[in-house]
Amino acid sequence: MRSALYLATLAVRHKPPLRTVHQHLLDQGNEQKVALIACARELLTCLKAVLKSRTPRPDELVTARDTPA
Repeated sequence: MRSALYLATLAVRHKPPLRTVHQHLLDQGNEQKVALIACARELLTCLKAVLKSRTPRPDELVTARDTPA
């Protein structure tokens, strides 16, 4: 599961909410791999929420955590 999640995170360039989180982490000075793992955790959190609520998460939905301060 870890490798599948990591591979899904590599698509960070194509998903605006993840791209925002990734770029924000890089701007803060985090390393590339640290930013990717943080995005993987974000994906896992979203997956858990979708499974718990049984409703799909719209792609345009951006949480307050996704936007840079």
